[in-house]
Amino acid sequence: TEVEDAADSYHMFQSLGADVYIVTTDTHFAQKVWHETSPAVKKAKFPLVGDTTHTLTRMFGVHIDAEGLALRGTFVINPDGVIKTAEIHDNAIARDVKETLRKLQAAQYIAKNPGQVCPAKWQEGAKTLTPSLDLVGKI
Repeated sequence: TEVEDAADSYHMFQSLGADVYIVTTDTHFAQKVWHETSPAVKKAKFPLVGDTTHTLTRMFGVHIDAEGLALRGTFVINPDGVIKTAEIHDNAIARDVKETLRKLQAAQYIAKNPGQVCPAKWQEGAKTLTPSLDLVGKI
């Protein structure tokens, strides 16, 4: 379901100048079968990466050694290779691409507006904050 959710919103990532990669511990053979048999996976127009050596899952801290699998992780990484958001949770809980898009927009906003922060539930176009002692006890 997550591949389809990302595929349905891929145009939005592209409009923001972002790339999407879905990384699994599956082999390229398994991914080929998924792509050929699943209408949801077939929608994906972005790379599905097979991390059979578990190099990426270990680098991002989502690898489950005992199972040879990975937890569900979502990362927004800026053009300089710096992780701006990280979300890691249990494999039984699916992610919501709308929230990833919101976090991407927030990361892009603060990159263009140094000194600003995006408050809870911030949406594009909403008011931001300038951290200062003047805000203490007033929010």
